[in-house]
Amino acid sequence: VGNSSVLTCPQKNQSTMLTWTITSKVGGPCTLVYRTDTNMSHKTSCSDNINWTFRAGLAPALEIWQVRIAQEGNYSCEVASADGIFHMTYLLTVLAPPRLSLSCDEQGSPVCEAVAGKPPAQLSWVPESSSSAEEKCHEDGTVTVLSKFTACSTNVSNVTTCIVSHPAGNWSQSIAC
Repeated sequence: VGNSSVLTCPQKNQSTMLTWTITSKVGGPCTLVYRTDTNMSHKTSCSDNINWTFRAGLAPALEIWQVRIAQEGNYSCEVASADGIFHMTYLLTVLAPPRLSLSCDEQGSPVCEAVAGKPPAQLSWVPESSSSAEEKCHEDGTVTVLSKFTACSTNVSNVTTCIVSHPAGNWSQSIAC
């Protein structure tokens, strides 16, 4: 989420047309067409943050600026050339890193939240805890994971650390309640 992504088609000699067809999870299909003979491009039903990018010596590519979760889906490219028609498909998966929140509840127990991550984050504690995580799903496809620290023994340090593991990164935060 928020990063840019560039997708490329196979580069073929004497290509006459490149077409991108995008089927995202949200919204209707989007199509971009580029004709090399007229140096013209056309875009239908695409977000403002999706367009062609042209770089010297390279075939035109599709660029998505500040990727959003709703843009997750299939991105198919078709190249027409004198040698035939060539296809390439990408499955764009969007990761949303969660926001870490660590606090103390009314009973003085640490509570850790990994807010709005995609996919859901994994939470663990140091020292080790017998707590289980609860998940809350959001309409945008993200998930908030909440875990309350439960001590395995009474001989536990005053400081506890919540560790958040996620494909977009790993984070930790400590608290004394």
